Amino acid sequence: MHTLFEFVTYTKSVEYLIAVGFLLLFVAFWRYINTSPVAARRTATAPSLASRLADYVGGFLVPDQTYFHPGHAWVRAESGDVLTVGIDDFGQKLVGKIDTLRLPKVGQRLSQGEPAWELGAAGEVFNMLSPVSGEVVEVNPNALWTPWVVNQDPFGDGWLLKVRTPRKTATLRSLLGTDLAKRWIEDARARLLVQPRHENLGRVLADVGPARDGIARALDNEHWGEIVREFFLTAEDEHETRSNP
Repeated sequence: MHTLFEFVTYTKSVEYLIAVGFLLLFVAFWRYINTSPVAARRTATAPSLASRLADYVGGFLVPDQTYFHPGHAWVRAESGDVLTVGIDDFGQKLVGKIDTLRLPKVGQRLSQGEPAWELGAAGEVFNMLSPVSGEVVEVNPNALWTPWVVNQDPFGDGWLLKVRTPRKTATLRSLLGTDLAKRWIEDARARLLVQPRHENLGRVLADVGPARDGIARALDNEHWGEIVREFFLTAEDEHETRSNP
């Protein structure tokens, strides 16, 4: 029994030493990866909370290297003569959850400032104006199959179209660059705050960080579609459509 007791004690001592050794090796490895040049580069390139919040203007995301049309569509330059087009953050938050999208077909020609696609939300359908002129060369299938991706990532996975335009430089000059777009978004937010029922915006508009979705319905659940069309610059088009069926 004495010999067996000594054997068990020896075995547990070995296990303890192995566990302590493993812990020391783990601590050394952890310190290495957090002080290595790779970790330093990772820390240096990771966006800080302050830098992410700096991309928000009055609760709405306005990223760099992006151009904007006053009808709340955005444009980003790709290689060659191709431009990517989508709905900006203000537009998607104004509407709320997007249920349906009707996009132009590949090969269709668009004209800047003319209706280009439709989106549906909460029983309403809205036209949106094309920010560019040119030929549609690609349509985002994910946006067609799952339209709410536009709400989740309007400047990323929620893009809508790729358009080839022979006048790429001139087209970009006709749009709002980031600095002008930030002032324009501030003005759009101010227009929301002079709406008759603007006191209802407290739960959706933020002073810092992102605003919530469904701003127009928060303002006026009965006439929210009119508010959206006013900001999308399609109110007159909708009126003419109803007057000339």
